[in-house]
Amino acid sequence: MIIDRRKFLKILGVSAFIGIGGWSTFEVIGRGQIEAFAEKYRKVPEALQAKRWAMVIDLKKLDEKIMNECIKVCHKLHNVPDIPNPKEEIKWIWIDDFEHSFPGFEHEYMSHEIKEKPVLVLCNHCDNPACVRVCPTKATFKRKDGIVMMDMHRCIGCRFCMAACPFGARSFNWKDPRQYIKEENKEFPTRMKGVVEKCTFCYERIDRGLPPACVEVSQGAIIFGDLADPNSEVRKVLSENFSIRRKPALGTEPSVYYLL
Repeated sequence: MIIDRRKFLKILGVSAFIGIGGWSTFEVIGRGQIEAFAEKYRKVPEALQAKRWAMVIDLKKLDEKIMNECIKVCHKLHNVPDIPNPKEEIKWIWIDDFEHSFPGFEHEYMSHEIKEKPVLVLCNHCDNPACVRVCPTKATFKRKDGIVMMDMHRCIGCRFCMAACPFGARSFNWKDPRQYIKEENKEFPTRMKGVVEKCTFCYERIDRGLPPACVEVSQGAIIFGDLADPNSEVRKVLSENFSIRRKPALGTEPSVYYLL
C-alpha cells in the first residue's frame, strides 16, 4: 500500500504522541464525550430540570405494602433480575432495618416503633460520591444535576465502586442476569455478566418529564425535587420537618433524606 508523505507524517506524529504519554489526553476526550452524551440526552424539551436532584422519604407514611410496590415497579422497569440466591441477588431498591440503615442513630431508649420500622433504601446519589472517584474507566460518573450514573458498557467489573460505596447500593452480576428476567421491558437495556449496576434515580423517566417510578407509586410518601431550589417541595419539607441521612459523618453528602 502506497501512502503520500503528508499521511505518513500524520501517522508518525500520532504514534509519537501516544508513545510519550499522550494516551491520557485521549482518555480525557473519551470521558468528556460520555458526559456530553448524557447531557445531550437529558436536554429535551419535556425533561425535568434541576441543579441537584434529591429525594425525601417519609417513613411515617410508608408501610411494607407501599415499599414492596416501589421495589416491584423499579425492578420491572429496569429489568432487574430476580435471582433467588441472596449471595448473587441484584437490587436497586430494597428494604432494610433501622439499625443497619442508620448505624449510630439507634439507642437503648429509642421508641420501639422507630427501632423496628423497616426502611426503604437505595443509592444515595451523593454530592461527593466515593464510587465516582475510584472507578478506573469512568463507568460511573455524576451528571451535572447530581444523578450518579452507570455506563454498563464501560464497566470492567473491578468492583472498586462497590468497595467504596458505604451504603451497599451496588450489585455485581456474577452470572448472566437475562435468564432471570421474567418479563423484559424492551425500552430499557438489559445487562450482562461481569458488570455492576444500581439505581439511577430513573434518569430515563426524568429525561421524559416523569418522576422516578418509586415516587409515582409511593402515595405521597416519597418526594422528589431540586435541592438547590429554595422554593422546591423537597426544600419546604426539609425545612418543616426533622430529617436524617444515612452515614452523614462519612462526608459523601447523600441526596436521600428520611423523615422520622
